[in-house]
This record gives sequence, structure tokens and C-alpha cells, in this order.
Amino acid sequence: MNTFSLILKEIGFRKLNFILGLLAVTTAVVLLVAFDTTGRAYRRETRRIMRNMGQNLRIIPRQTSMDKFWSAGFSEHTMPEQYVHRFASLRGYSYTHLTATLQKSVSWRDKTVILTGILPEVLPADKRHQKPMTFFVEPGTVYLGSEVAGMFNIKAGDMIDLFGKMFKVIKCLSPSGSSDDIRIYGDLHDIQNILNLKGRINEIKALECLCLIEDKNDPRSMLEIAQQQLAEILPEGKVLLLKGIAEIRQKQRAAMEGYLAFVMPMIIIVCGAWIAVLAHNNVNQRRSEIGIMRSLGYGSGRIALLILGKAVLTGLLGAAAGFFIGTAVALDIGPEIFKVTAKAIKFEYSLLPVMLIAAPVFAAVAGFIPAMIAVAQDPASTLKEE
Repeated sequence: MNTFSLILKEIGFRKLNFILGLLAVTTAVVLLVAFDTTGRAYRRETRRIMRNMGQNLRIIPRQTSMDKFWSAGFSEHTMPEQYVHRFASLRGYSYTHLTATLQKSVSWRDKTVILTGILPEVLPADKRHQKPMTFFVEPGTVYLGSEVAGMFNIKAGDMIDLFGKMFKVIKCLSPSGSSDDIRIYGDLHDIQNILNLKGRINEIKALECLCLIEDKNDPRSMLEIAQQQLAEILPEGKVLLLKGIAEIRQKQRAAMEGYLAFVMPMIIIVCGAWIAVLAHNNVNQRRSEIGIMRSLGYGSGRIALLILGKAVLTGLLGAAAGFFIGTAVALDIGPEIFKVTAKAIKFEYSLLPVMLIAAPVFAAVAGFIPAMIAVAQDPASTLKEE
């Protein structure tokens, strides 16, 4: 009788032991797949929430008076628009969502508003697949802050005159409780023309420059490093680092990765111990059978192959069942937990071949010691005890 037939007979004879082993492997795979799938959603959700905190690096004209900057919220001076493209081409500097703006307080219809020109986000070549985090204003159109729209009873679709040029109102924004409520947003070049400041901006913002993480071996502060790196290419610029946002983002990411790094090994250890105990109990229950097999001439290798083969088969079946059950669990509960990125939770088919390889190996390793105990038994002593 070949080894595979023996494995099937063993499974049929000891159904409960096989079912418990299959349950152990399936449970391990279900938990791993569910945690991995939802863990990816967790990472996306965390990145999205942290991103929505805003950019943590601001570059303003060097001659800016900081007391006036912090009170007004923008610089009264300008710098070349070309700076944003120089920044984008800087190698070895990690960032996302680079934006350039031109802002100025003006009197419009006898009210003070902030004209804000926005350049579409500029990203390095390897990050151009990312979705923009700010809205894009088409040339010839504007977005109005809630207070501006309310003061003048302006609605989306209306045409307004901005200093002799007509613009279509695309959207009236929701109240933000900040100076954004009195802004009129337009395309950067349209606003430059209105303000007679062609080719000029007064701020560049960037999201999460990873190069600014502090190095314990470097006595310089994060701000000093940023200033030195940008000094040569942006000579008219001054770097402001919103350190609080950067630190919160990094701590949250570290906490997330630490949690996932703790959970995954714990699942593997607990389920591995479960499988090993089942395999050990199976060997103890079959001592007399193994003794008889040894006395009939079955070699140690074939007996070990029988035990490990059963573990491998259990691993394959558990991996297949666990992948689909774990994915179903993730698809069911994931969207309820991670509402921002719910649509991104999907079948991670790349996990299936990994589980089909890892689970049988995992089960075989867990059953290795019991298999060695079985082949080391002296058949004469075993049968004598029986």
C-alpha cells in the first residue's frame, strides 16, 4: 500500500484528530489573511487620516516677517514659481503632494477677501499615481469660501467679476471655521494676472518629508537639515517645519506597525503549538500501531513520511479554506471599521500562493518533533507495553 493511501486511511480512521488539526491550520490562515487584508486597510486608513492633518513642510520667502506671517497666515513677499519645479526635481528628498500658492488680502465689493491662486499638485515621477489631496481649480473658474458666497448670495454656476475679468463659480465650499471661509480660490496663473505678479508665489507646501526624521547621530535639528538641503536650490526661500504634525504622523505609523508585528507572530505561535500538541497526541495514541508497522518492516522514513504527509495535506486544505474564509471575514467587517478606505478592501489573491506554501510547511514543522518521536520508538518495547 502506498504512503498516500495510508494517509487517507489514517484520516478516515481518526477523523476527529484530522478535523481538529484542519481546524487549527484553517484558524491560523483565517486570522493571518483577515489581519493582513484589514492590516493593509489599516495602513491606508492611517495614511489618509494623517495626510488630512495637512502638509508639515512650508517654504516661504526668506525676507518674510514672521510676526506678520503668523498673524496673516501668509507672506506679504513673493518668490519665483519655478521653485516648486526645482523642489520636485530634487533627488534623494522624499515628499508627496507639493503645492504652490499665491495669496493676498484684497478689497472686493467693499469686503476684505483673500485671493488664493493654486497650482495643481506637483509630484515626482514615482508618485504621480497618487490622488491629489487638494482640489484643482480650472483656469477661468473659482471656488468661493462659505462667508464670501453667503455675503453676496452667490451660488455655484454664477458668473462673477474679479477686477475686470469674468469667472464662473464652480463650487461654494462648506464652512471651515477659519480664514478659508473668506477666500476666493482660482487657478494660480489667473490670480497672478489679476495681482500683476506673473511667475510669483508666496508659499510652497509639502506633505511628510521622510528625510526630516531625526537622526540620533546627527546633532542638527530636523529644521536645520531641511534648511541646508534646500538652501542651494531655493536661495530666496525659508523653511518652516511643522514638527508636531511630523512627529504625530511618525508615532502613529510606528504604533500601527508595532501592533501588526505583535499580532501576526502571536497567531503563528499559538496555532503552531496547537498543531504540535495534536500531532504529539496522535503519535501517543498510535504507539501500538506504529510498533506493529515497524515489526512488519515499515522503515522509519516511511512512518515519518506518513505523519508529515498528513500534516502537509492538512496544511494544504487548511490554507485553501482559510484564505477564502479569512477574506470573507475581512470583506465583511473591514468596511465597517475602515470607512475612509472601505472601497480599497478586496481579495488579496497574492496571499493565496503564499498560504498554500506556508501552511503545509508550517504544519510539517509543527509535526516534525512528534514524527521523530514516532520513528525513534523501539517496536519491541512498544508491543511489550501493550
